[in-house]
Amino acid sequence: MPPLIVAFAALAALDIAGVAAGLPPLEWIAKPLLAPVLAVHLWRRTGTRHVPVLAGLGLATAGDVALMLPGPVAFGGGIAFFLGAQLCWTAAFLRAGALRYLRPRRLLCAVHLAVWVAAVAAIAPALGPVLGAAVAVYASALVAMALTARVLGSRAAWGGLVFLGSDLLVGLGAAGTGFPGRGALVMVTYTVALALITSAFTGEEAGRAAGDPFAHQEARMTRAID
Repeated sequence: MPPLIVAFAALAALDIAGVAAGLPPLEWIAKPLLAPVLAVHLWRRTGTRHVPVLAGLGLATAGDVALMLPGPVAFGGGIAFFLGAQLCWTAAFLRAGALRYLRPRRLLCAVHLAVWVAAVAAIAPALGPVLGAAVAVYASALVAMALTARVLGSRAAWGGLVFLGSDLLVGLGAAGTGFPGRGALVMVTYTVALALITSAFTGEEAGRAAGDPFAHQEARMTRAID
């Protein structure tokens, strides 16, 4: 396993432990380094061939820091940074041919649209008109990212879906709906999603399951956009 991925896993474990134990210093040590470590790993593997992905990881870093700060202004800033990240990653997937891939898959697009409607209906009203509108815009970008991610195969597709689940948990918490362990689950799903999305652009074959029906397509598409 590449050393930077080992470092990412260690940072993720430290951050999750900090959230679970209610120890903010651990979060402040680990969380701001998560996306930068993945960005360095991607840059070392592919150079500047995936600038939108690198930019998305940079914006995710800013969003991570903002969301650790208290108050609605910080929360709104976090939404804005992650909106930029989702747009960057969507741009990378579009560059890989996502529109051509999705054009005949109308049912899949309709399902993602339904997810967006349901999520906004569940979360936005509890946040007030301003933050509610911001969440609706962000949710549309997030769903678009998850949908277009499918062009690179199962690894990216799972990354998009897990990201959807992670941010749904964040939104429910902001709307006042929580449960024990929600914060730790948010970080588990978030770190897994980041790792999957980033690895979809590295062209790495290590760890890919044998017989994955999307594996050859993923490899071809990754080489194509390289």
